[in-house]
Amino acid sequence: MKKNKFSILILLLATAVVGCAQTTIEITNQYPFDRSDEIVEIAASELGGISGTDYILTDENNEEIPYQLIYNGTETVQSIIFPTTVKTGTKVVYTLNPGTPKAVQAKTSARYVPERKDDFTWENNLAAYRMYGPGLADENPSNGVDLWLKRTEELVVDSFYRGELKYGKSYHEDHGQGLDCYKVGNTLGAGGIAPYVDGKLLIGKYYDSYKVLDNGPLRSAFTLTYNQIDINGKSYKQEITISTDAGTVMNKAVVKFEGEKQNMQLAAGITLHDGKGTLQRASGLIVYGENALRNKDQQNVGRNFVGVVLPDKEDLYKIQNLHALLIKNYVPGDEFTYYFGGGWSQWKFPTQKEWLAAVQQFSKQVKYPLTVKVVK
Repeated sequence: MKKNKFSILILLLATAVVGCAQTTIEITNQYPFDRSDEIVEIAASELGGISGTDYILTDENNEEIPYQLIYNGTETVQSIIFPTTVKTGTKVVYTLNPGTPKAVQAKTSARYVPERKDDFTWENNLAAYRMYGPGLADENPSNGVDLWLKRTEELVVDSFYRGELKYGKSYHEDHGQGLDCYKVGNTLGAGGIAPYVDGKLLIGKYYDSYKVLDNGPLRSAFTLTYNQIDINGKSYKQEITISTDAGTVMNKAVVKFEGEKQNMQLAAGITLHDGKGTLQRASGLIVYGENALRNKDQQNVGRNFVGVVLPDKEDLYKIQNLHALLIKNYVPGDEFTYYFGGGWSQWKFPTQKEWLAAVQQFSKQVKYPLTVKVVK
């Protein structure tokens, strides 16, 4: 018994030493395009086990790099994420050491908004979004995505709601940081998802419950659950886990339907509103640009842009009910991953040409991930 206790003690000490020792991380870009401020993720297990926040990450010039420990809704660290810049055909090296890091400015956020009819909102430094909860049930909301246009690196959601609800300062007007002028209605909005069965798009309703998994500074993630979804007379539950990273144009969405297996498809899509915008399609992605119209007087306030990306090419591309849809076969119980996001001509994307280029760059990053190697 004493020997067993001694062996366990040695194992714990060894694990602690591995977790606290200096760790070198090599990141290689073997693809013919540069990567700039791209968020990379390394599992905690690959680093020998890490916990808490007492680490300093530095680059080859000994400059401190911001990072975030990812918990994914648990009490233990699951991974670490940080931004990296790697030119084509080169390698960069980072070092992780014990120490007290500098504070990192939050560039992402996600929260439940009980003061505004159970909205759930999230944002990064490029755009903000929301989806609708049970407090809005009387207004027949969809499970579509609302897009809030931003023109600041700062987080704006809290100030927008506070201004609207406390001071009567409408977030449908631009007071210098952006506005909400996007209309969702009973549509998929700026990148929602729905079952596509027997040629019909089955747009859903409001979410029933939520769970925040991580909340900044570099990534925010959450899960929304939709109960009692009817598909061909059969009841299903849907979960969608959405995450947003600092500086990325697309949100990641992982969707899962639970229920009896049947042949079906899922459609990720964009509402085309009046259909007068510009729709562009490439393999596994669609982008759409249209006039952003201020709610008060329909004054044009630039162009808003939306995009949807599938990791693999879609099985079917279709325009239906004023939606552009990317459709794939799906089996209930499996996970389905896609990406969606939006932008504004008044912030980062002057024209649709720049927006399309950003979405295409993102799509390439998903298809061709950087090579990450942990060395001791």
